[in-house]
Amino acid sequence: MPQQQNTKQPIQNALQTGYTAFVRPSTENPAEHELSLKVTGIHCANCIRKIEGTLNDDTQTTHARLNFTTGRLAIRWQGSPQKADQYAQTIENLGFGVHPFREQLADNADTAENRFLLLCLGVAGFAAGNIMLLSLGLWITDANSMGMATREFLHWVSALIAIPAIVFSGRPFFRSAWSVLKKGHTNMDVPISLALTLATGMSLFETLTQGEHVYFDSAVMLMFFLLVGRYLDFRAKRQARSAANDLASALKGFAQVLGNGQTKTLPIEQVTPGMMVLVAAGEKISVDGEVIEGQSSLDTSLITGETMPTAAAKGQHVFAGTLNLDAPLKIKATALAENTLLADIIKLMEQAEQGHAKYVRLAERAAKLYTPVVHSLALAAFVLWWLVLGAAWQQAMLIAVTVLIITCPCALGLAVPVVQVLASSVLMRKGVYLKSGDALERLASIDAAYFDKTGTLTLGIPSLHGTVDATHHQYAASLAAHSHHPLAKALASSYSGKLLKTTDVKEHAGKGLEGKVNGKKVRLGRDTWCGYQDEPTEALAHVGLSISGKPVPRFYFADDLKADAAKTIEVLHKRGIKTMLLSGDKAAVVNTVAHDAGIEEAKAELTPIEKHDVLEKAQASGYRVLMVGDGLNDAAVMAAANVSMAPSTALEITQNTADIVFTGNRLQPVAHTHRIAQRAQALVKQNFGLAICYNFIAVPLAFMGFVTPMVAAIAMSLSSLCVILNAFRLKFNA
Repeated sequence: MPQQQNTKQPIQNALQTGYTAFVRPSTENPAEHELSLKVTGIHCANCIRKIEGTLNDDTQTTHARLNFTTGRLAIRWQGSPQKADQYAQTIENLGFGVHPFREQLADNADTAENRFLLLCLGVAGFAAGNIMLLSLGLWITDANSMGMATREFLHWVSALIAIPAIVFSGRPFFRSAWSVLKKGHTNMDVPISLALTLATGMSLFETLTQGEHVYFDSAVMLMFFLLVGRYLDFRAKRQARSAANDLASALKGFAQVLGNGQTKTLPIEQVTPGMMVLVAAGEKISVDGEVIEGQSSLDTSLITGETMPTAAAKGQHVFAGTLNLDAPLKIKATALAENTLLADIIKLMEQAEQGHAKYVRLAERAAKLYTPVVHSLALAAFVLWWLVLGAAWQQAMLIAVTVLIITCPCALGLAVPVVQVLASSVLMRKGVYLKSGDALERLASIDAAYFDKTGTLTLGIPSLHGTVDATHHQYAASLAAHSHHPLAKALASSYSGKLLKTTDVKEHAGKGLEGKVNGKKVRLGRDTWCGYQDEPTEALAHVGLSISGKPVPRFYFADDLKADAAKTIEVLHKRGIKTMLLSGDKAAVVNTVAHDAGIEEAKAELTPIEKHDVLEKAQASGYRVLMVGDGLNDAAVMAAANVSMAPSTALEITQNTADIVFTGNRLQPVAHTHRIAQRAQALVKQNFGLAICYNFIAVPLAFMGFVTPMVAAIAMSLSSLCVILNAFRLKFNA
């Protein structure tokens, strides 16, 4: 077994010369640079707003997006690559941790964070249990019956348990708060740390002065329940991004590389284009490449969502992440691990998970107000109860601490990102990839869906139509095997019998093929070339055939509808969505396809500009339009649509324009994605409602003194948990 390599050491060595070593040319614009960083210490939308806002204020920054669930910050900019060090320093100055993003290091950091939180939670729970036993005696008796000496002794024992526990287990909050305070900023851990410090400090003061307001039990229980909430948040985010992790795991590990007649084991990230990679049966293909030797079947479900195996033979292109099922393959690598289709899919998912959707912007604006509002409320509660209502300062302080805790915006910060991550995860497993963070929001609101024909509603591959004479079919297929013309290839592939001997085969440009088949002169191609005098009987693509100078019945070809096209259109109609077919093909063909698919309206023989005009008129009438297409002539209309989708077979320019890309030869992903979009938006609204209702109920109760700090901590954790569990309904019911 190869030994695991230390991935942290190269990063540490590179950091001695700065972050410039991790800068790469942008995949979207080669004139720009891009850098991926791992940011630690982010807990809410306010953290994201602070980092992105600061970086985007730089005039050279063209893009700065921080993913809430992975902590991955993607930065693109123009100018010197050395600005990478400046960006990293800027983030550190805001009070956050930063280092180069590497999947393995990110996983290691997650594992370490998981252990750290569990340890803190365990210590807090142990301390809370013991203090509650001591407090039980203090609760059920008074100073007279217990005796002052015994009461003071129990207070000091509680202090000896509570103070070390709070110092140790409060580190997740204290470290985060101190890191931002020393840089002159704040985050949600500042009021939490302040509440823990005030409750503990007041209790210690009361113990020293033999007072009665000692709340070590409340302080420790408060910390315990806050840690429970923090751990649940951490686990939820980790679980939510499991789909991206499943994909990323295929880019980890080692590859067997053949060189100079010997096989050596290399980490996948060190495989470069041109290297020969050996893939045994039962192993995952580790790189994008071309099959050089061997023949096998591949499980492509991780990439395409299709469950049926696909054949792989010499000359075929294969992708990282697919599973080799039957026999060994030798593959020539064509891309670095970070430039594979799988890596591109992971990047698309991360871009979509934290996009600038309407509800993300609402959460960011709300989080911006959090720090000044919560501290003002807590101060107002203290002043009101102490100076206005005449309560003891200890009681007023306890109410202020409760307000600090209960107004935490965790639920609001999680309302949108968790749903977005889960939605992209659910869709990815079905072979659908989001390229825009607000794509689902826009898709959920459509009331019209326009489709291209060839390659979108249809398979995009001509197939033999109707019945043909077996002898004529054999002659035609034997000659057609010598051509690369799409109709000739369709004709040759449609014949499964033995081909006849052919000689003197020539291809005449614009006319067709000519040669001797079984010793007879045969022509295959245009009507006039083959000697036809009559008109075709069907409005379909066709080729003629003449044997020994005599024309025989033509061969007609149809571009068949995708198997689920009609069912998909029916589903959209049931949801109240108007459908239309826009095509540049002939009217007879377009109308036939529209009829077979059940589409309400069809427009044929359209130029790309005319397609665009049809869309604009619909939008001017108030329609919100989804455009589904795959050709170059669809790029403009897809860019103008409210939201757009493209199959993975589409041209690169069309995929780049589309908001959503789906794999396979099915149309069902259109209806499925629309359903997920509607459910996701409903859950986002529900989450906002839950978060707002929580604050409307909890804050006044805390302000009026009806809630203790311990109950506040439980309520805050439960609010976050409710939002998370509500979001997970999308995953379980997809």
